[in-house]
Amino acid sequence: MNLHDTRFRDFALVREMLHTPGIIGRMNFGQAGDVARVIQQTGRLLLTGEGSSRIFPAKNLMYEVLRRGIPLGVYTEGARQAHEYNLADFCVFGASNSGQTKELIALFSQLAAAGHAKRFGLTANPNTRLEAICNRCYTLSCGREEAVAATKSVVEQALFYRSLLGPWENGDSPLLGSQPQAAARAREVLEADLDPAIVAAIASAGVIYFAGRNNGVAEELALKTNEITRKKSDYLEGTYAVHGIEEVMSPCDVVVVVDPFPAEAEKFRQVLVEGVGMKVIALAPQPTIFPTVQVPQVEGYATVLQLLAGWNVLVHVGVALGINLDKPQRARKIGNEFVGP
Repeated sequence: MNLHDTRFRDFALVREMLHTPGIIGRMNFGQAGDVARVIQQTGRLLLTGEGSSRIFPAKNLMYEVLRRGIPLGVYTEGARQAHEYNLADFCVFGASNSGQTKELIALFSQLAAAGHAKRFGLTANPNTRLEAICNRCYTLSCGREEAVAATKSVVEQALFYRSLLGPWENGDSPLLGSQPQAAARAREVLEADLDPAIVAAIASAGVIYFAGRNNGVAEELALKTNEITRKKSDYLEGTYAVHGIEEVMSPCDVVVVVDPFPAEAEKFRQVLVEGVGMKVIALAPQPTIFPTVQVPQVEGYATVLQLLAGWNVLVHVGVALGINLDKPQRARKIGNEFVGP
């Protein structure tokens, strides 16, 4: 996608996606240093919010912490379910672009009433209800989004959360050293031409399944599929795609597997391609046994670039289907808005 092509240039969604490389390049990874030190001292962090404000930002941080062996307990849950948890010994970070998400406001109001003193917020708008009930609230630099589907804000939220690992990195964060390269590669990924056969296969699918690591990428793309292509989707964690659901899959469905494990690729081929007769498409840093959209590798930014590659695919599919990318018929920018004093 790009802003020169008449197929894409009139959509706010495309413009906002293409803001993302600049956001990556300008990101201040030291802005939350004081709160990061509080989190380090506490040792337990709950990341909450709803929809895209939680899926990729929270799960991406959890993945990084576990992959790198950082001694921090990171958890995520929707704000309504988190009402039932004992969070007295946690730092709680809530993300809401609007700052008005009802479930999150209710949780933070409950915590405030209980005297919880480590309530932190992340929003795209200043002077919101969320900011008013936080001990500290940060405002994203990305600005307001016009399209219903959240995009550039999701990446900035994820990078902000990754910056909270600063106290464990002692100034040696992979995010800092690779930042200029990541910004350049992000633009390349978003503007990459795609194999028309891959776009056509996904556009004609009955259901678009996403498989891959539980790091937020595939799950977030499954959500964006509904908003951008208006097609049904599902996220199949790990090897769920070959553990029973194949019984109800159809040859007209497609599985998009993000960075497939080499050890699992042949099993996917046997069960899904040969067994079901469906197409499997990969987003990966190298060629695979499936039709593949190749995604460049930049240290610290692999999952971000995978997400952007998925956006590019979905935009091409939506345009191929003749969809107005900015205006879903039912989906709203704020899923459940707090209304009150």
